[in-house]
Amino acid sequence: MKLKYVFLLLAILGVFYTWYYNILYFQSVENASFIGFMQDAQINFAGKSFGADLTVVVLTFFVFLTTESLRLKIKYWWLLIPLTFLIAVAFTFPLFLYFRQQKLDLLSIKN
Repeated sequence: MKLKYVFLLLAILGVFYTWYYNILYFQSVENASFIGFMQDAQINFAGKSFGADLTVVVLTFFVFLTTESLRLKIKYWWLLIPLTFLIAVAFTFPLFLYFRQQKLDLLSIKN
């Protein structure tokens, strides 16, 4: 299996794995809201640790996404930034790696 398809499968997994728990959360609380979700995610030091870890991962991803997209001239790369917050970085990071690998494969065919 080509590497780009592994990235695509991971992107799909990222949507379903994260949103399975998001849906369970919103079904289990009485007045579900995004603010409530964020407050519940920060309820203890374990949640804060995950939040801090994820913040650094997302910032690193955005730096990599921007520099690689500009270098390789990947179209519509900027859409992945809002999708990271609307869906999940577990979706957008492997999706970007899929697009990047697709572009690298295309460039290697031309050379």
